[in-house]
Amino acid sequence: MHYNIGVDIGGTNIVAGLVDDAGRIRAKAATPTLAARGAEAIVADIVALARKLTEESGIPADRVGGVGVGVPGTANRTTGIVEYACNLNWTGVPLQALLSEALRLPIRLENDANAAAFGEYTAGAAEGCDSFIMITLGTGIGGGMVSQGRLIEGFNFAGMEVGHMVIDKGGRPCHCGRNGCFERYASASGLILTAKEYMERYPTSLLWDMAEDDPDRVDGLTPFEAMKRGDPAAKAIIDVYAADLACGVTNLINIFQPDRLAIGGGIAGQGETLLAPLRAIVARDVYSKHCARNTEIVAAVLGNDAGVIGAARLCDEKRR
Repeated sequence: MHYNIGVDIGGTNIVAGLVDDAGRIRAKAATPTLAARGAEAIVADIVALARKLTEESGIPADRVGGVGVGVPGTANRTTGIVEYACNLNWTGVPLQALLSEALRLPIRLENDANAAAFGEYTAGAAEGCDSFIMITLGTGIGGGMVSQGRLIEGFNFAGMEVGHMVIDKGGRPCHCGRNGCFERYASASGLILTAKEYMERYPTSLLWDMAEDDPDRVDGLTPFEAMKRGDPAAKAIIDVYAADLACGVTNLINIFQPDRLAIGGGIAGQGETLLAPLRAIVARDVYSKHCARNTEIVAAVLGNDAGVIGAARLCDEKRR
């Protein structure tokens, strides 16, 4: 049996897993990220996690083929440098060299959303697909695409930043410097912004009681819960949210025409409450609606393990 180690560097935790040929996690370990400590401390933690996995699993180190690392930023595989990762405050970090020197193993760097997409492609929601897109709905929106077994990521490894396509020109300001970006409407953060706007319009909404009269207590699940309890304002919020999400999804389908598109992230846990209206709007608006076959929209299935599995399996990408 062949193994790789997958590492997912998140804003809160660093998670590492020992992954076998079938895409199963055989052992997992985690530690807080604490990004303010700097790159060297995070590298030391990744090294410690990798060694812990082999020691505690009983898998000999010589059966581990490599370490894949998903990074929340632009990871240049040609140079092995993380060119920019704003959540970690990294610019120009030679992560591949630092880890290779410490672990004496091949190191594969990848953007974290790309790694998650590859995990779902090889061991999750994309079974039987030739082309596949995954988007994750979190604080922002991450995206990744796999076609014929290879990630589509652009010449500088910064492609598929789907959260920063504009769906409302002149709309909400985005941290990237543009206005009206997809993630300002269809991420969990975007949903919260919409909820706050509607709460101001509807002072009798159940959302005020659920938030204890403090809009800052609203999270990405609050509008769904209020809608299930019959609140009209919450229903309006979810309708607007589904339409915003569908706008971006329709754009992606019109451009790429993937076999399947999976939705991940915490909001995707709402299942058909979210997916059914999303599919209906996309089916109405997508350019290919008159074709005999259209992109299937599904929920991602690997949850928080997608990035770990994908990062590990990317170590073997050249063999595919």
